[in-house]
Amino acid sequence: MKTAHTRRHLFQHRPLASAEQQFAGINDASGTALRVRITARVCRNGCVHSRRQRERPSSTGRGRAGGNGGEGRMGRGGPERAAVLDVGCHSALLTVVRWRPGGGLEPVFSYKVRLRLHEALDRRGRLREVGITSVQRAVAEAMAAVGVRRSPTVFPFATSVIRDAPNREQVIAQVARATGTRLRVLPGEEEARLAYVAARQWTGSESGPLLMLDIGGGTVEIASGRGAQPRSVLSLPLGARRITRDWLPGGAIASTARLEEVREFLGHALSAAPGLPVAARDGRVVACSKTFEQLARLAGTPSRRRKPHTGRQLTLSQLRRWIPVLADAGPARRTRLPGISRHRAGQALAGALVAEALLTACEAESVGISPWSTREGLLLEHLGAVSAAPRHDLPLVG
Repeated sequence: MKTAHTRRHLFQHRPLASAEQQFAGINDASGTALRVRITARVCRNGCVHSRRQRERPSSTGRGRAGGNGGEGRMGRGGPERAAVLDVGCHSALLTVVRWRPGGGLEPVFSYKVRLRLHEALDRRGRLREVGITSVQRAVAEAMAAVGVRRSPTVFPFATSVIRDAPNREQVIAQVARATGTRLRVLPGEEEARLAYVAARQWTGSESGPLLMLDIGGGTVEIASGRGAQPRSVLSLPLGARRITRDWLPGGAIASTARLEEVREFLGHALSAAPGLPVAARDGRVVACSKTFEQLARLAGTPSRRRKPHTGRQLTLSQLRRWIPVLADAGPARRTRLPGISRHRAGQALAGALVAEALLTACEAESVGISPWSTREGLLLEHLGAVSAAPRHDLPLVG
């Protein structure tokens, strides 16, 4: 199956218990999913002019049902296809997948719009108007792209760059008014749970000790358990973008002493975290983030994708060898290093320091790199590929 992929560049409470229920909330009052056909035109200011036609699916369950073209035939306890719009600091990524029995998630269509929201944040972390406009345009383009395809209900959510912004409600409201799409915001603990679910499925093992680590821009997510669902989840304000802003302005390091100050701060913050899990001797440690992936590429570890459920590995000793290199290079020169992308170069040093602190605090000597994270966890649960285990103490935010 060929995957359609499109990329564009721009400058860029009602509590619910779980992501599974959030999908169900798109149904009408009678509990019946609605099919919506969208014809959209995107204006320069990010507004969408659209015509929507709703109709009920056929009684056989084989008709397409959902917010943007339908969910198709059902499979393994859920729809055959699922779609997520993930709005993060660096991009808005629309992903449509199908469930293939015995083969896992199969990409159907993706649409990516590059964002630079870190450049649109003020000193308090508020998203300025230029950033809000870029989000509007990205969401409008993605939803217009999926609206002309035979696609399922799209679950749109935003990560910590919007979730943690003091003007979050303003951002969500403006985007909703301009595009007709209201972004959801998951608590950090729910993001951790979903990333664990994805990591567990990716490893191919249904049981056994598993520690999941995820370094985002604003927060770090940690989850551990022995089954399909984690026993403990943590979300800590130690993301790479946040550490860069608070400790490494401009992404550069002023002195070796400053480097040690950041290390000391991260060590104390993690040691004070209640219930921080440690790696089990007979378990696996899996990292689910672009930060870890780029650090593994930087360290030169080869991909092992030819073997099922394996990927790159990153060791603590490799991290410690490369941190001085990142510190000496500066953001501009880091882009010449293997694996470091231009839009993440400024926070690469902070990401490496956070990764080092995580592995040290969790007593892990190495970590496997998983390409799946929160987004894939949402898709897996919506498809019914895994059993959702709602945590009623983790309400939806926004």
